[in-house]
Amino acid sequence: MIKLDRPILDAEDVFVACISRIRDQGLKQRMTDVIDDIVDASEEFDDAAAHNRLHQIVRQAMVGGLVTKAEMEAVYTNRMAKKGAPGRDAYDTLFTSAPQGKCPLCGHRTVSTLDHHLPKAHYPALAVAPLNLVPACGDCNKAKLASLPAAASEETLHPYFDDITGDRWLYAEVVEEDPAALRFFVDAPAHWGAVLAARVDLHFRTLGLAKLYASEAADELLNIRHQLQIIHAAGGAAMVRAEMEERRQSASAVRVNGWRTITFEAFAESAWFCNGGFG
Repeated sequence: MIKLDRPILDAEDVFVACISRIRDQGLKQRMTDVIDDIVDASEEFDDAAAHNRLHQIVRQAMVGGLVTKAEMEAVYTNRMAKKGAPGRDAYDTLFTSAPQGKCPLCGHRTVSTLDHHLPKAHYPALAVAPLNLVPACGDCNKAKLASLPAAASEETLHPYFDDITGDRWLYAEVVEEDPAALRFFVDAPAHWGAVLAARVDLHFRTLGLAKLYASEAADELLNIRHQLQIIHAAGGAAMVRAEMEERRQSASAVRVNGWRTITFEAFAESAWFCNGGFG
């Protein structure tokens, strides 16, 4: 996962902008009457996310007893996400906040949407709350769709609040077959608590990252196989291992837990691979 800075957008300002062009005066008044509820919900989310208590937020069918779930979903879809909508500037600010446009949830695919960390279908007051909206790729967004945590250990990672980039937690091992493959897995460091370890593992499994990273590693190997054959012919396993280690160091300087870093490390540590297992 890639850590993102918290958005500086204000929840009230975003909501007010989104409802600013509503022509139905009855609907506009009801929306205006729940502004405090929207602000309170955002503040509750902020505190809960910071203390790993999102599972304690009560699900709601309405906001303030005045605005329905469907109406709040329409605010997001038609008045924030839609091009030309009054809240589109806030949407674009969040959408473009991921470095290099990479999805912070998987760390690999391109951002194509905003993910509601807590689904708007069950938490309508958070439908346009900036802290609940995370830039994401379509695959991660679909994988997380409507996921509802019932305990602290069931909360997937939140890029605005969780930072595990300084710890090593992703590993892989070579599967000795033709063609060579990798099995990626989570191995939490000893100083992590049980809840964080469970959350990272849940995040990894929910988003199908083992399969994604294994696929990317297979493609990477396909691209460098010819070069490895030349290196092996010139200097044997030792030279192949040195090449993989050099690539690992370069990738690690960018992202310690990046799939490329882990791929080259696993290749370098496998005597079978370095001695020709790459094919």
